[in-house]
Amino acid sequence: MPLTPLDIHNKEFSRGFRGYDEDEVNDFLDQIIKDYETVIREKKDLEQEVKSAKEKLSHFSDIETTLNKSILVAQQTAEEVKNNANKESKLIVMEAKKNADRIINEALEKSRKVTINIEELKKEANVYRTRFQMLIEAQLELLKSDEWKDLAKKPENDAEPSEEDTVKTQA
Repeated sequence: MPLTPLDIHNKEFSRGFRGYDEDEVNDFLDQIIKDYETVIREKKDLEQEVKSAKEKLSHFSDIETTLNKSILVAQQTAEEVKNNANKESKLIVMEAKKNADRIINEALEKSRKVTINIEELKKEANVYRTRFQMLIEAQLELLKSDEWKDLAKKPENDAEPSEEDTVKTQA
């Protein structure tokens, strides 16, 4: 067990024939007691500081643990958000592809219908052209016929219109 300042103060030395000077020994012991008390006080202060530092260390360790857990949770959450964003982007791309396919298919269908309509219109135009050509040819044949020549001739018994007929016609 370590000595206390009181143990040092109460220590009695035996006296010998030629012993030390008692006042010097007592002065030295007084100095040792003061120094020893200072050391003990500093030791208690240091122990208190160590205790306080350990408490702070414990507190900061708890904070560190909490922060580490928070970081892990944040990382997991970020990973989940990233994964969800990737899934959502894939869904959006898939939906866009479906819409694009649908639009393309609708456009192709409209194009086919337009092509069919164009072909039908071409056929109808050819039929109309053929019929019109036949009509014109028939009219030409009619114009070339002898009947028109006969109509163009003046009948012999028709007299020239008189001036009265001409005036009546003009009025």
